[in-house]
Amino acid sequence: MKILVVGSGGREHALCWKIKQNPKVTELYCAPGNGGIASLAECVDIKADDIIALADFAHEKGIDLTVVGPEVPLVKGIVDLFKEEGLKIFGPSEAAARLEGSKVFAKNFMKRWGIPTAKYATFMDAKAAVAYLANHSYPLVVKASGLAAGKGVIICQNQFEAEEAIQKIMGEKIFKEAGNNLVIEEFLTGEEASILAVCDGQSFLLLDSSQDHKRIFDDDKGPNTGGMGAYSPTPVVTDALRKVIADTIIRPVVEGMADEEAPFKGILYAGVMITRDGPKVLEFNVRFGDPETQAILPRLKTDFVELMLASVEGKISSLSLEWDERPCVCVVMAAGGYPGDYVTGKAISGLDQMSTGAIVFHAGTKKQGDTIVTSGGRVLGVTALGNGIEDAITQAYSAIAKIAFEGAHYRKDIGKRALNR
Repeated sequence: MKILVVGSGGREHALCWKIKQNPKVTELYCAPGNGGIASLAECVDIKADDIIALADFAHEKGIDLTVVGPEVPLVKGIVDLFKEEGLKIFGPSEAAARLEGSKVFAKNFMKRWGIPTAKYATFMDAKAAVAYLANHSYPLVVKASGLAAGKGVIICQNQFEAEEAIQKIMGEKIFKEAGNNLVIEEFLTGEEASILAVCDGQSFLLLDSSQDHKRIFDDDKGPNTGGMGAYSPTPVVTDALRKVIADTIIRPVVEGMADEEAPFKGILYAGVMITRDGPKVLEFNVRFGDPETQAILPRLKTDFVELMLASVEGKISSLSLEWDERPCVCVVMAAGGYPGDYVTGKAISGLDQMSTGAIVFHAGTKKQGDTIVTSGGRVLGVTALGNGIEDAITQAYSAIAKIAFEGAHYRKDIGKRALNR
């Protein structure tokens, strides 16, 4: 079997790593890939959003299954294009990908189908958005409607901050066209969890829970990032709560999208806040989370390729999932300055000193001669399984201690909430 993975981050490295475990996979390609992926797959110099070139490549190589990592090609319609050309691909259609591509669409969809979420209002005009602020308590959340690489959410403690956020998003266009529309919503209090489901348009299977750490600094301080670490499972999601989430969030999405003639296939990711009133959706993504994937896939014992094929072929109901009971922790090592300006091209040392218990997923790296150097904001996802969450945390940070590059930054508290429980 020949498989193509689209993307270049830590998530894609984890996808390639897991796919490679299937003995039927004879050829594995990744477009464009990175310095770490190159040890598992043949990296192809095609950008992840160049969907026509990717389709041409899939035809040329006789690719049996394409797996899409990032959101941009999904929102651009890569799945529709591949299907039109008779190519098998794992992921949602352009119409279904609106759940991530437009927060306005997602919020209105949730309202139509009675899916619990924060109270909200949507705006196409900055003046109307500012006028809306006057009669509301704080904190409030201001979100760019479009794709902003996980950074388009601004939590505002007062009206001044909210007005400033609106100006930055709609006036200064800090998230470019993603800020043409915006959502203002109530701030939800509770503990967050990431719930991923593999869907085939009619049925779904929940993956085990995980918890992301979005803020750049310890104790959830500083600006949002694409994710500074994750662990799986998260104890806040009990078996009872898992059933509630399946029944009140995931199932209504699958049924609602099918009813609206945009059946959802691929990965449905619900960022959920566990509030005193029950679980409520913060956002939907339409692909594997990053870094949640790095914490979830090492625990999955069910064949990953067969799971994705079941999604594509509408056979999810015939499968069940088996998990390694050990928890897994992924800690992201980022470039100094991230999520703001940062410098690339810094040599990384210590990658050859990893113990057998640690897995290092490359995110922003490239190979320069015989040296791996930094090439992005999030550089590495240092991952470990452990006999209990404390052991997994210890193993991950022990591995990090062996790795170095100039300006390296990472949070020291990944998994702390699980320890506290």
